Amino acid sequence: MADPLHRSLGLTDEELSKIIEILEREPNHLELAMYSVMWSEHCSYKSSRIHLKRLPTQGENVLVGPGENAGVIDVGDGIAIALRIESHNHPSYIEPYQGAATGVGGIIRDIFTMGARPIAIMDPLRFGPLEDARSRWVAEGVVSGISGYGNSVGVPNIGGEIVFDQTYLGNPLVNVLCVGIMPKERLVLGQASGVGNLAVLLGSTTGRDGIGGVSVLASAGFGNEEEDAEKRPSVQVGDPFEEKRLIEGCLELLNEGLVVGIQDLGGAGLACAASETASRGGVGMDFNVSAVPQRESGMQPFEIMTSESQERMLAIVTPENLEQVFSICSKWEIRSSVVGKVTPSGSLRIVSDFDGEVLGEVPASSLHEDAPLYQRPIREPDDMDDATADEATKLPKPERIEDDLLDLLTSPSWATSQYDSQLFLNTVVGPGSDAAVLRLKHPTSGVDTGRGLALTTDGNHRWCAVNPRIGTVMTVAESVLNLACVGAVPQALVNCLNFGNPENPIVMWQLSEAVDGMAESCNAFELPVIGGNVSLYNESQGTNIDPTPIVGVIGLIKELVAAPPGLSWNDGDRIILLGPEASGLCGSAWAFQKGHRRGSLEMVDFELHQRLCALTRSLVTERLVTGLHDISTGGLGVCAAEMAIDSDIGCTLARIPDHISFFSESSSRVLIAVNAERIPEVEDLADQYDVPYARMGLAHGDMFTVKDLLSIPVSDLQQKWNNRLADALDGGTAQE
Repeated sequence: MADPLHRSLGLTDEELSKIIEILEREPNHLELAMYSVMWSEHCSYKSSRIHLKRLPTQGENVLVGPGENAGVIDVGDGIAIALRIESHNHPSYIEPYQGAATGVGGIIRDIFTMGARPIAIMDPLRFGPLEDARSRWVAEGVVSGISGYGNSVGVPNIGGEIVFDQTYLGNPLVNVLCVGIMPKERLVLGQASGVGNLAVLLGSTTGRDGIGGVSVLASAGFGNEEEDAEKRPSVQVGDPFEEKRLIEGCLELLNEGLVVGIQDLGGAGLACAASETASRGGVGMDFNVSAVPQRESGMQPFEIMTSESQERMLAIVTPENLEQVFSICSKWEIRSSVVGKVTPSGSLRIVSDFDGEVLGEVPASSLHEDAPLYQRPIREPDDMDDATADEATKLPKPERIEDDLLDLLTSPSWATSQYDSQLFLNTVVGPGSDAAVLRLKHPTSGVDTGRGLALTTDGNHRWCAVNPRIGTVMTVAESVLNLACVGAVPQALVNCLNFGNPENPIVMWQLSEAVDGMAESCNAFELPVIGGNVSLYNESQGTNIDPTPIVGVIGLIKELVAAPPGLSWNDGDRIILLGPEASGLCGSAWAFQKGHRRGSLEMVDFELHQRLCALTRSLVTERLVTGLHDISTGGLGVCAAEMAIDSDIGCTLARIPDHISFFSESSSRVLIAVNAERIPEVEDLADQYDVPYARMGLAHGDMFTVKDLLSIPVSDLQQKWNNRLADALDGGTAQE
């Protein structure tokens, strides 16, 4: 016996009862379809909203916080910056190229919807193990989709991460961040106002590709390959050249003051755009499905309203401006048609024609604001006490520490070489450094302000698997330190919270703990959370991924007079460790490499961390260091190896007594390279900031040597670093 319609659309019996209560009648098919996508996990955050309220969202420079298409901050000189991060995890597993490409397209639209020109993207990526053929195929397709769309639309990709791990087998994570710039007065919100104003649909035609799209795919895990194949029609198909026209056309409409409000069409398609713009403006809308340009014949109203076909925008304009809007759209070869009218009713009415049959009618706010809010059960794992007592320090010293180090070295260049990071010729530091850096130019005049924007994305599933709260704190702390390594002061944070099935109480405990950790660290660093995304149901055949909160943090460089030092050291430099001694191996890449996934993490000392960041910024600003690198994944060993690889110069290190100190990933540590003549200045400054330090050794020669632990040619490190991904992912099997 077939499931009732509401269940086949993903609605529960209780949710159907609530809909009947709102409408005071039974909903029809069209209305149910709109509720199903708008009340989905992806669109409504019904399992996470109650927790997200604990995040700090206010700040002196915050112009727009969570709830809009993107967060916006004021960076001075009349300039505003828009920032957003989103996930496209499930579509990218089903159809890697298009899933990733449309993820890029969607995040770019979130930015120019606010009135900002997109100036850069970043892509934190997670895939299954390199040994798995399907994971390699997904990785190839995702990177091809990101590069194919981003390069074509003309937005530089300036950094990110690429991680391969067993936990993402069958469920990759494709998170994409975009940043944009605008004159502050051009800021526009996604709301409808003014009874009698018109809703104009801009961009591509509407098709059956993407019906339900992420709003459906993101609300269920993966099963077998046959079930996955059935989901492929829900994956959207992107057109970056249409997107480029939309960017230019929409920005001109905004420059000319012709738009009252504007909203991109992402998750839930027209149902979302129409209901959200009306709800935010406290008005209603009559929406004419017959006026929607369609690329396929015979589309039903529910298909038109829930399709997530790409490269579409909904603009609210006054009747007197309509002809000018059409003229600008014609100039940029953008389709434009009047599909709706703003009404005083508060209802979203779907009509066959403006004077025709009413096909569906619901309160606009009920789709946008009245979705269920679940306080799902939370349960700490039963063996938590045993897990925290299980210390990785009990793991014996490896017989060949060189082999373990080599196994931890992976260059992301296989992916980043496919991205254009220099579009706009504005990138000072691109992929491969602790943080990316852009020149901050005035968006109207193009005049260089002499300041810089810095961006970083970070996440660490291993830390969060051991302790989701402290692991998230460590992740935020790492981002703040990454910005300090390029001389930037953090301004705002966005997050992408990737977790498993929310119906599992342990997963909800992980999410709640991660939110608390993020709130605690953001409060400590006075860092407002201006937006984000929650991606749940990241599971494959009943196995949940490790909790993976990803953060993107933006910072300001007060005076960008030269490029930051970077990772390289010079022959003869002294190598100094800033920060406390290493503490433990739990959660480290080395421990996980040995199959050790338990233990305890040491909490970040916020005051020490802030002093370290201030010291690091001063060292960079005053040009007192040749090179520097924060210590995170792989510990001191990988940090020093990456600096040797980047420099093509070896080193001799001491004061590293064992494998614990070598591979520990404890927080608040930076490795710096200093000209011998500048050591007194550096150490005096460290004393002023009350930051511990230790002289570690000398940069020289062509061997990477750690006294009493290992000695290996730098060329061997470089070979492993450069070739690991290229050797594994050279099949070129991903197809568009």
